[in-house]
Amino acid sequence: MRAGVTYAAGFRAAGVVAGLKPSGRPDLALLVGDAGTTAAGLFTTNRVAAAPVHLARSRLVAGCGTAVLVNSGQANAATGSRGDEDALTCTAEVASLLALAPEDVLPCSTGVIGEPVHMPELLAALPGLTEAVSPEGGESFAEAIMTTDTVAKSADADAGGYRVGGAAKGVGMISPNLATMLAFVTTDAAVARGDLATLAHAELRPRFNALTVDACMSTNDTVLLLASGAAGDDRVAPGESTWGALSEAIGAVADSLVSQLIHDAEGVTTVTLVRVEGAASDQDARTIAKAVADSPLVKTAVFGSDPNPGRILQAVGSSGVEVSPSLIDVWIGDVPVATGGVIPPAYFVAGGLRGSAETAIAGPEVTMRIRVGEGSGRSLVLGCDLSYDYVKINGEYTT
Repeated sequence: MRAGVTYAAGFRAAGVVAGLKPSGRPDLALLVGDAGTTAAGLFTTNRVAAAPVHLARSRLVAGCGTAVLVNSGQANAATGSRGDEDALTCTAEVASLLALAPEDVLPCSTGVIGEPVHMPELLAALPGLTEAVSPEGGESFAEAIMTTDTVAKSADADAGGYRVGGAAKGVGMISPNLATMLAFVTTDAAVARGDLATLAHAELRPRFNALTVDACMSTNDTVLLLASGAAGDDRVAPGESTWGALSEAIGAVADSLVSQLIHDAEGVTTVTLVRVEGAASDQDARTIAKAVADSPLVKTAVFGSDPNPGRILQAVGSSGVEVSPSLIDVWIGDVPVATGGVIPPAYFVAGGLRGSAETAIAGPEVTMRIRVGEGSGRSLVLGCDLSYDYVKINGEYTT
């Protein structure tokens, strides 16, 4: 059975109900790699980062990371020194139960910001959690890390003789800068820590950075990449024949997880793919694409199946990137709705371009292609509409 984060050999996982969520759903998860597992990570750049982000980052810098403990229900952010102590306490207890050094346990938390972690319940559940970890535990792990997700998210891929697996959660408060939500990717290849960091930055960062739901960067965003080495002692490194295949498989798992995340975004009815080309740099293209994908006016137009090119143009022009209006071309699907910065009169003629654009924007996925010049910069951002359900979900989030 292919089981997400445990598809790669050398990993065991589990998820249990600890009583951290009032819903009674699974809320505590553990991923454990074989001895010698290496780890690399990407983290939120939010200045109000959660306690587990600070602790996990520092432990990775020190070269540690064999196991990952994840609690959902409380984010352990904006919790002050208590939050720091709680992160240290729970990882130390897991380390004791697994006979690991405390520094080898990386903490992750997700849930309500400001609410302290329910430590008595969490600590009481740890013995059962550590006993439950198994190579078949990837599915229960993916379920236990969910918050407002409606479905668990897992993926896997093969890279010659190596395997890659992954799991992720997060459908709201998503507008990443370096990393996003909680995501865990594993491989049974043997990869040195520095090379693993190279893979994380090359294959994971651009893909997870391409995702935005609501323009809100989380306090807890974490993406971890772990390599067990269980497939053999031969190191996979840049320049080796196996490097390209492993990179491709890691990218494929990330692509799948990102797609699953955006298709389960809070209240989503339509996924928006914003492609920008012709910018002076890739960063300029990404800035423009995110401005369009994050625009409340664009998002509500997509929800209402209203192909309003004026809203796209205003988002491009207000992105902060220097663009020449006369060089801006916009397509919704294959329908040209603005050429040289001008919405053609034919758009407003009954049965004309508008009708075609309405058809293009009405599907479960809509592509907006924007050309802003002749530069080499390009970017793809995955966004979604802004629906009544999104407002309802977040209006009732803590109640």
